[in-house]
Amino acid sequence: MKNLLTRSKGPGLDERLQALQTVVDIGRDRLDASAIDPARSVLDRASERMGLGAELTVVALAGATGSGKSSLFNALSGADLSQVGVRRPTTGTAHAVAWGETSSESLLDWLNVPRRHRATDPELDGLVLLDLPDHDSTEAAHRLEVDRLTQLVDVFVWVLDPQKYADAALHEGYLRPLATHAAVTLVVLNQVDRLTEEERRRCVTDVGRLVEADGLRGVRVMSTSARTGEGLVELRAAIAERVAEERAAAQRLSADLDAVSERLTAYCGARSKDLSGGERARLVHALGTAAGVEIVSTAVAKAHRRDAALATGWPFTRWLRRLRPDPLARLHLRRDSGGGRTSLPAATPLQRAQVENATRRVATEAAASLPHPWPGLVRARAASSTEPLLDDLDRAVGQTDLGEERRPLWWTVVGGLQSLLATVALIGFLWLTVLFALEWFQVPRPPTPEVEEIPWPTLLLFGGLLAGFLLSALSGVVARFGASARKRRAEKHLKRAVGEVAEARVIRPLEEELIAYASLCDAVRQLRPA
Repeated sequence: MKNLLTRSKGPGLDERLQALQTVVDIGRDRLDASAIDPARSVLDRASERMGLGAELTVVALAGATGSGKSSLFNALSGADLSQVGVRRPTTGTAHAVAWGETSSESLLDWLNVPRRHRATDPELDGLVLLDLPDHDSTEAAHRLEVDRLTQLVDVFVWVLDPQKYADAALHEGYLRPLATHAAVTLVVLNQVDRLTEEERRRCVTDVGRLVEADGLRGVRVMSTSARTGEGLVELRAAIAERVAEERAAAQRLSADLDAVSERLTAYCGARSKDLSGGERARLVHALGTAAGVEIVSTAVAKAHRRDAALATGWPFTRWLRRLRPDPLARLHLRRDSGGGRTSLPAATPLQRAQVENATRRVATEAAASLPHPWPGLVRARAASSTEPLLDDLDRAVGQTDLGEERRPLWWTVVGGLQSLLATVALIGFLWLTVLFALEWFQVPRPPTPEVEEIPWPTLLLFGGLLAGFLLSALSGVVARFGASARKRRAEKHLKRAVGEVAEARVIRPLEEELIAYASLCDAVRQLRPA
């Protein structure tokens, strides 16, 4: 490509080729082969052709059997080099004549034209003139050769005869597909010596009308007679002018780019829309449901109440709490669980369907205004993320901070107070036990202090138990408020984690596809002729 860019001529051609390279890079796995293959072929031909000498001009005489193109070829070359005849097929292989000192062998090797001749004429230095096989030949190989070479030559000279100039095979098979190549096309009505002046004028006018209808606007229509030599000077001068300009190769390349641009324009339309907040929210909600956000946040609240009861509950009944399963540990969501996969239930078929539907809706909205094949590409990109999406959601939930490390200070205070009250109750119980033992063995015992006629041991025992029970109940109420707050925080963190997965696995890939669309369409706009 570097060689091409340093040799190519014509304003904006380098930029157009760079744009085409961008189109090929982006569209290689996205666009239909009918669009991307011609673009790739143009790039390949451009690099090869311009590297073989932009100063050389390859002119091809093409036409039907009996049109007299071989006679014109011989007349222009000044020698009988190509067989002349009216029977099919006549010209079976392309003939070439090269003028000038510039080496054209490598170019003819690339064209794969084995029959070569040399000629000298300063006005035609740099010309490589080809006589192509008949495009309407009964031999399929001849038609294939014409098709191959028309993809490679720089200038077309279509030789028509008065009887078959309106042949559909010529107009539908060649002239219309090459409608963007008017700048490198000449049309010659040959054998005009067989016509009267009025017939000649009418035929030339009619040929011009047909060529115009084929899309080749502004193409020069010339009249010649290889037998009498009429018009040959003008034809030779027209060809010499193209050779002298040394722009035919670049003009042909520019025409190819025009044709590719027309084909690619169908793949670009309106600009893509930004995803709405509503669709994003529905996607995150569906992913959150499938990821078990509600299950986890509920487990967080239950785990908070359990942990609070273990820290602040009545010391004599705390062991009962330990018999109950830990909601977070059961889901493999504790920090000490290793941070691997959770034990959350697998997404149900309904939840999977909701995820797929939400993903599809986001993709559909993103690509709603785009032409074929972009909506399908965007939807396929979204659909391909469903399975890894569920795994990523599970990992995201397992790695989300659920707030278990933030142990409330009041738990420690209340826990210490509960231990103190339990100690008081235990002292009262032991004191009563000692008094009971002394009474049992009828051992004299010292007087027991009282408060409002209530013995101290009794007051310590029942006061400690009652205060501990009331403090435990009050702590449970406060813990419920804390559990609700922690549940809300966990939901917020989980939804943020789910949103990040949605962004990474769904939104960003869709946006990458939309960016690819925008980049390709920008390149197509740069590819269009000025």
